[in-house]
Amino acid sequence: MTYIGAEVIISPLGSTASDNWNALSANRSGITLAEKAGYNQEDIYLSQIAGISVDKRFEYLVGKALTSVEKHIDGDVIRSERTIVILSSTKGALDTDVTDQFGSCVTNLIAGFHLANAPLVISNACISGVLAINAAGNFINEKLYDHAIVIGCDVISKFVLYGFQSLFAISDKPCTPFDAARNGITLGEGCGVVVVSSERNIYKKTPLKLLAGTSANDANHISGPSRTGEGLVRSVTKTLQNNKIDPSEIDFISAHGTATVFNDEMEAIAFDRTGLSQVPMNSFKGYFGHTLGAAGVIETAASMQMIRNEMLVKSLGCSQSGTSKSVNIIAENRKASLKTVLKTASGFGGGNASLIIRNL
Repeated sequence: MTYIGAEVIISPLGSTASDNWNALSANRSGITLAEKAGYNQEDIYLSQIAGISVDKRFEYLVGKALTSVEKHIDGDVIRSERTIVILSSTKGALDTDVTDQFGSCVTNLIAGFHLANAPLVISNACISGVLAINAAGNFINEKLYDHAIVIGCDVISKFVLYGFQSLFAISDKPCTPFDAARNGITLGEGCGVVVVSSERNIYKKTPLKLLAGTSANDANHISGPSRTGEGLVRSVTKTLQNNKIDPSEIDFISAHGTATVFNDEMEAIAFDRTGLSQVPMNSFKGYFGHTLGAAGVIETAASMQMIRNEMLVKSLGCSQSGTSKSVNIIAENRKASLKTVLKTASGFGGGNASLIIRNL
């Protein structure tokens, strides 16, 4: 069996999984108006972590997250030769160094935490986090390692914000995933950690079960998703089949839900095609913003908190359904015993990925 646990979330909502859960269960968003942050000095809604004064914010968050996760697992795990650290990110440290996205961070991780193995970096647009967790599960299943610490981190930089503005993809209000009036993403920043292991006893709190999933690339467009949801359909279908799970067994879907017109429509079509349109679903983007390569890890950790606290958390911002195929968007928080959760991600370049978390 492959376990997943010891989740950590650092975001504008707090510095621990518990802090973030308290905010999520109170339906409190981390999105605020940032004055003169845009390319033309316009005000932009962003989900930014306050109070970080250090220059290397990306490296600081990664280090803080790894320090935090030490409190939740056996102290020998991080430095073990049987442990691999996997870092998922879209843009890394581009906020401070455009010539060295990951190098100094990886070097300092090895030295500062006395890692036995060089961290593996996975950077594949917005599916990076889900890909990283799946890679961790595959490493464990193949017995290449006993433990994998997956860290997803991205920070907001002018490079990223201006890039999305050039695509006319930034919303002029806090993002509203799956809503009829949605008009773009809200960028967010944060860092999430999950620990994947073949050993249950390394966790200080009961872990959950990871059913590693799959990825599929529909190669539709450099920045636009497939209009038929083909890549996501293939990924979800294969993930269900590989783990011998029927669509009727899924209790909750943590969708990608970026709040762009095309992404949410594509996901709704894909979930309809895979027989999942009636499953309760949300997007966490209304809480965290779109944290890019960190999203898959942060949102998986948030889903794990939902399982632990037996609650379905509403999808912020959706007041009127806005997709051609109906989906079961969670409109209000409600208690629920969650056994099996599906997490999906889609990204630039036609990438799609999915995985399943199960309660023991």
